[in-house]
Amino acid sequence: MSKNRVKNILLDHIIEILLILLVVIMTVANANFMTVSNIMNILRNQALKGVIAFGMTMVIIAGQIDLSIGSTVALAGVIVARFCRDLPEAAGISVTAACWIGIVVAILAAIIMGVIHAIAQHKFQMPAFIVTLASMNLLYGLSGMICEGFPIANAFPQWFIQLGVGKLGGATGVVPIPAIILILVFVLAHILMTYTTTGRAVYAVGGNPESARLSGINVFKTKAIVFSAVQVMCVLAAFMHSAQVASGSYSFGKGWEVDVISSVVIGGTSMAGGIGKPWGTLMGVLFMGVVINAMT
Repeated sequence: MSKNRVKNILLDHIIEILLILLVVIMTVANANFMTVSNIMNILRNQALKGVIAFGMTMVIIAGQIDLSIGSTVALAGVIVARFCRDLPEAAGISVTAACWIGIVVAILAAIIMGVIHAIAQHKFQMPAFIVTLASMNLLYGLSGMICEGFPIANAFPQWFIQLGVGKLGGATGVVPIPAIILILVFVLAHILMTYTTTGRAVYAVGGNPESARLSGINVFKTKAIVFSAVQVMCVLAAFMHSAQVASGSYSFGKGWEVDVISSVVIGGTSMAGGIGKPWGTLMGVLFMGVVINAMT
């Protein structure tokens, strides 16, 4: 094997190498690091932003950006909390039914917001940075209005709480449900981006939108899919976050943009678009989680 080939292999897997080195160093430095409970703790803590990171990977590969992810987390959380608190008495239904209605409304709102982002960016040629920055402030304001400036606490049914604090196998289980959701989302993102025409379209649009259009790819549809996907991932993260703290608040999700985008870029996704993989993002998410845990 030539030196250049070895060099290329090392460069292609640099994040994995750094992650392994960091794990080895921390295992030697602290006997409590490589315990099952600590590993599960890292996965649980990274699950929320990690789920969003897979959606953001698709957006960035498509040559776009979404700064509204934190505000969508806040909005989805307060929507479900408000429905759970007020709808049972107002409509005479169970908390479970009200929760499901809130979940559906939150998901639909996220998809609509994703399509709006795509329309503003593609049809009106507005920079995604500006569009999503504006919607970030809009959604935070809307979240504050829905919860009236105060957290809505203890409104969720017990089964919803399990999304954030539950474990596979119940109270005696080891693997947190958020960690399972993280892995499932990774698998779905990997299949979508690797084995489907939609995934190939995302890469093509991110590489050269005009060439993609001339090749017969619906550029607007592709952008709408990736913008909606990251919004839906934000809603999923919001459900887990609100479940963990048993409340919904307009302050949730603030500052998450930096951590999510950092994980995606660390994982090898190019901000210029057209380059990136869900596997790299998973490595970036784990690397960030190990670093945070190691510093603690």
